[in-house]
Amino acid sequence: MTVQAQQKDLSRRTFISAAGAVFTGTTLLVAEANPDAQVSEAVFPAVESSFLCGWATISITPDMPVQLAGQFAERVSQKVLEPCMATAMALEGPGPAGAMEQAVLVSCDVVHIPEELVRGVRERVARDLPGVDPAKIILAATHTHTGPTMISGTYKDPDPGVISPKDYCVFFIERVAEVVGQAWNARRPAGVSRAVGHAAVGFNRIMVYADGSMAMYGKTDKDDWRGPLAGHDHGMELLFTWDTQKNLTGMVINIACPSQVVEGQLYVSPDFWGPVREELRKRFSPELCVLAVVSAAGDQSPRDLVRRGRNEPDMRSEPGMREMAQRIVNGVMYAMESAQTEIVWSPDFQHQAGPLELPARKVTDEEAAEAQAEATKLLASGDVVPGSGDAALLRRAKGVVERYQNQGEAPVYTMDQHILRLGDIAMATNPFELYLDYGLQIKARSRAEQTFLIQLANDRGAYLPTQAALPGGAYSSRIADNKVGPEGGAALVEETVTAINAMWPV
Repeated sequence: MTVQAQQKDLSRRTFISAAGAVFTGTTLLVAEANPDAQVSEAVFPAVESSFLCGWATISITPDMPVQLAGQFAERVSQKVLEPCMATAMALEGPGPAGAMEQAVLVSCDVVHIPEELVRGVRERVARDLPGVDPAKIILAATHTHTGPTMISGTYKDPDPGVISPKDYCVFFIERVAEVVGQAWNARRPAGVSRAVGHAAVGFNRIMVYADGSMAMYGKTDKDDWRGPLAGHDHGMELLFTWDTQKNLTGMVINIACPSQVVEGQLYVSPDFWGPVREELRKRFSPELCVLAVVSAAGDQSPRDLVRRGRNEPDMRSEPGMREMAQRIVNGVMYAMESAQTEIVWSPDFQHQAGPLELPARKVTDEEAAEAQAEATKLLASGDVVPGSGDAALLRRAKGVVERYQNQGEAPVYTMDQHILRLGDIAMATNPFELYLDYGLQIKARSRAEQTFLIQLANDRGAYLPTQAALPGGAYSSRIADNKVGPEGGAALVEETVTAINAMWPV
């Protein structure tokens, strides 16, 4: 059989490497210069590895309507376009001193994950899986705006037949703890490879005007428009995992864009990650697991506000969602073929986890007075209906006043930070919707060959804007939108870079 004929029968696990080798299941075919050359099939000998990896995925979509998170006004799901999922990757291997190290990363199709739910998952896992260190579990949100609401009081009490946020949280904890256990019990000897891909998915969404004002999703067809606040990052950090027969078992995709194309719809959906997973499973294997994690992207969205949708689908629609998914898939496939590294079977593995204190953004006297005035005005109107946008504004204003009253002289925000080394890859987590510039600083200064940043991890840390964003007053840079401000952002960069580089001593 010729190479050409054999390639027509390649399984879904197939890809062509940069070296021209065709991998299909356990079979390696060498693509020679002569396309008619006869090539025999040879089964890979199993390799040895001291590194273990396990994967699992599970639905986190209840079988009843939900209040959908991500907008000021209440939305209730009318159908499930595609279920929201939780995907877990469990890692274990020898650390620098020889003791076994571990990490469990879970990607969840929700807008954010409150710290109390992280704690609930860890408590359940500690009870059911004594071999897992709960402190080494990382839960990260993809930030879909068509996933279930997880905070009671965000909207009015749900109508009959709609699951409450409280009951959904119980369901979420059970399901995520279950998928952690499945991934942990699925650990097998494994190897890893990596690549950098590219996909034009995220674009800056803070627009700047001649008078210095700024607006999220601001209009760009105005005479006084001056440009976006900052740039974008179309790079994709990619990690691939392999079993000892060199079968692809899973991949981590890290992009600087939240999954919020269909953010205003009335259905449950993981947004573009749904079709990404579907298409990659068609190309490789129905069992392929995809861990989707968002890099620093607090000022990014999947809308090109300069071109304003010309010659592309509406980025609020299902065609737009599929367009973004196809860009990601195309980037993954090209990176696998052209930029993938060799598989490393026993990579260096380190995991540093613990609390990190950052200076919180302090509410000023003026900000507190403005918030109090806004709350008074809204209450006086008599038009604040539970579940409405005005109700959300009132809640935000009251929150600022309460912070002012309780903050003290030097308020701090304590986050759960994780720094990992996996071969020549670094991974660093934070709980924020972190503006892109902070992420670029960390990546540029990291000594690792490739650095994955995972935001919205282990808490809902709110937006963390840059100093340049504060004067403009756009949504995401106001005091009600932030727990930590630019001073804390600078500290986060320094602490993260220091922790990463300590794992790569000079």
